[in-house]
Amino acid sequence: MAYILIYHDTVEPLLNNSLDTLPEPGEEAKSRSHQVMQCLRDVCHAAGGWIPFSQYMEIALYQPGIGYYTGGLQKFGAKGDFITAPEVSPLFGQCLAKQISEILQGLNNQASVLEFGAGSGILAVDILLELERLNVLPEQYLIVELSAELRLRQQEKIKQDAPHLFSRVQWLSELVTDLGDVVVIANEVLDAMPIECFKIKDDKTQLLMVGFENDVLVSRYSDSSVTSIIENIEQRSEFEFSTEYCSEYNPAIKAWLALLAENVESCVVLLIDYGYNETEYYHADRVSGTQMCYYQHRAHNDYLWWPGLQDITAFVNFTDVAYNAVDLQMEVSGYTTQAAFLLACGLSELHAEQVNNDVKQQIKLSQQIKTLTLPSEMGDRFKVMALTKNYDKPLLGFSMLDLRNRL
Repeated sequence: MAYILIYHDTVEPLLNNSLDTLPEPGEEAKSRSHQVMQCLRDVCHAAGGWIPFSQYMEIALYQPGIGYYTGGLQKFGAKGDFITAPEVSPLFGQCLAKQISEILQGLNNQASVLEFGAGSGILAVDILLELERLNVLPEQYLIVELSAELRLRQQEKIKQDAPHLFSRVQWLSELVTDLGDVVVIANEVLDAMPIECFKIKDDKTQLLMVGFENDVLVSRYSDSSVTSIIENIEQRSEFEFSTEYCSEYNPAIKAWLALLAENVESCVVLLIDYGYNETEYYHADRVSGTQMCYYQHRAHNDYLWWPGLQDITAFVNFTDVAYNAVDLQMEVSGYTTQAAFLLACGLSELHAEQVNNDVKQQIKLSQQIKTLTLPSEMGDRFKVMALTKNYDKPLLGFSMLDLRNRL
């Protein structure tokens, strides 16, 4: 996950922080990273020396108890490493609730709401309170959360800000079967899935591998058997990768969507993340891919720096998401920018209802809306996609601007 504010141009994010400018981690944090390193040594040894980048990323982010997301590090907000849209303003969750309320009514109010990776819990609070105000509360609000530490934070946040709704919330460590009708929320989930990094070399595809040399963590590209994956991308989007071109793809998306599709009767999946369509994602000038790291609000590209202490992330290829969904007999029912989605879901009306005569409050609300909607901040870089199964009603959030024809 990451909240991206500054860009060099239309192609490359600005990564202007060298390792020398990053704050030095404390001794406790370093000790945690050493535990991650030992886990990596063991896994690499068992694998014969080298593991694919996706496995490295999985361990660095999700190794139980010590990974970036599963450990006890502060990740969200001003004191963490990045800020997400729900942390910017409750308006984000309130607009999302407006879309959810429409879907719940379309499903005769029998559906559950399911949020993946609820972060600090603030989005769940904002959605539940707004759904209560709209008189469309679901019987169940399910949260799939892998991190025990984050689960505790979420519980504390809901007990503090919406204690009367706490009994409606249930936490799951994995997706259960037979969910029935469900509205799925995945805000900055896809960008945190382990990716594979590839390089085109002499008409061959190489994969990025991670291992140890002289007890030092290193990476290298090696010949691989994923050429067919890369050729499929080239064929369906009618372009050709040049030699030395480096980028990534997400092998986990299809399995994640398949698990959802198999366990629901009907659903609407709302994906909110930073990303591009495929031709933009693999732009000829984007020769180093989109993978980046975040540590205390500083972006850089050294994914081997203190494993377990920093976020590792990549933009989302929404065209690939759409192809995988269609393969699973799901419909792509909407694709738009975050700005257009929020405005279609009543952002301006919510602002008008909440603004008062306090100048400081006016400035604060205005700044929040700018952050959520301006193209130079989150408005265009973040996209919203709706995937549906057995649901064919129009979706409010895509009524202002629908970009499916660009996928």
